[in-house]
Amino acid sequence: MRIGLTTGLIAALATTTTAEAQGLIRDAETEALLRSYAKPIFSAAGLGSQNIRIHIVNDRNFNAFVVDGRNMFFHAGTLMGAKTPNQVIGVIAHESGHITGGHLARLRTQVSKARSAALMLQILGLAAMAGGALAGAPGLGQVGMGAAFGGTDAAMRSVLAYQQTEESSADQAAIAYLNATKQSGRGMLETFEMMADKLKGIQGINPYLMSHPLPQTRITQLQELVTTSPYYEVKDSPELQLKHDLVKAKFVGFLDKPEIVFNRYPKTDQSLPAAYARAIATYRQSGINVSLPQFDALIAAQPNWPYFHEVKGQFLFESGNVEAAIPPLREAVRLNPDDPLIRTMLAQALLGSDKPQYLDEAISNLRTALAREDNSARSYRQLAVAFARKADATKSGQAKQQYMAQASLASAEAYFYEGRLKEAKQQAKRAKAGLLEGTPNAIKADDILAFEVPKTN
Repeated sequence: MRIGLTTGLIAALATTTTAEAQGLIRDAETEALLRSYAKPIFSAAGLGSQNIRIHIVNDRNFNAFVVDGRNMFFHAGTLMGAKTPNQVIGVIAHESGHITGGHLARLRTQVSKARSAALMLQILGLAAMAGGALAGAPGLGQVGMGAAFGGTDAAMRSVLAYQQTEESSADQAAIAYLNATKQSGRGMLETFEMMADKLKGIQGINPYLMSHPLPQTRITQLQELVTTSPYYEVKDSPELQLKHDLVKAKFVGFLDKPEIVFNRYPKTDQSLPAAYARAIATYRQSGINVSLPQFDALIAAQPNWPYFHEVKGQFLFESGNVEAAIPPLREAVRLNPDDPLIRTMLAQALLGSDKPQYLDEAISNLRTALAREDNSARSYRQLAVAFARKADATKSGQAKQQYMAQASLASAEAYFYEGRLKEAKQQAKRAKAGLLEGTPNAIKADDILAFEVPKTN
């Protein structure tokens, strides 16, 4: 699991205020689980060909949102708070309803009608927090927000009332997608009931100053649709529930203080998720030597689960045991050859060993990873290191020049996806000097050199 700011992505998504402030989490296990949840829903919604990416925001609140038709965001708190896969699937169905309904585009049309630039900025600030977001918890953050808008209250009410209609529309679309995939809407209903509990005791909430209908209103609207569905009693499979519980335990292990983890997952709990959380917390508290037997026990219990090998390899690498990290990461790649994050981590360990015989293996893994995820600055950065070392180890002048050109091109692409266009063009120009005209690599360099940031009106 990696937590940090994905700068290139953030530069492209101006409304992702939460992600920009908190950073994004990259984790192969979690992303694979979310993709498995989303695939049938996206297909039912007609979104299967849109290559929608699901991002995880390092935020403990229960929330999810969309900012366009290509990116969906989940707070870590949603995965940590959801008790069942069905609850998360209901969130995905709801957000898919926003995408298919074109709600974000229409919200921007409403924003464009604002009377002043200041008002527009205020509304866009709210849209960044609530636009396309799962309601309830966001409403808590919006309580009393009307006071901040002063004389713009009437305009705000108009925009937010418009959003309430879109939320109800997304709810209905979500139920249609769940029915089409023969899944229950119970989890979605449970989510709103949870949100309603959070609002209990809060007095004087003006529903027109919330971008979403009040939870009880939505519960009433949803209950009949959900309970009359022929799939209301359908439950998640034990296998899917286990995967969900493992991811939930992983997040708790990484994000909560170790003492909290040990309290939540005591040794009396002998389940696999509990052992997973304790192993991660043990590493964070006591280091690799103490935690290693716990990871070995996890692997012995589920030897074909790639993510136990991956986390063991990650912790060994982070602890400076680079050579020891390579075998478990190789095994993780063998068990899950299609995941770019695991291949990139393996390549990083191979490069960390400083052994020339590992360079070709590292390059092969990075190229495979980039074929799956071609906008990964981290993978390009590692590829640049690998090619630079190949150049250093090569005696032939022509081969050395080719490797250096490929290293410069990889650096250019890393800078490009980090949003650092000036440095990207400098490296692309350097790469061009060693690349044959018309080759795929030379064309990539030309594309970077020709790229200009689109002007906005």
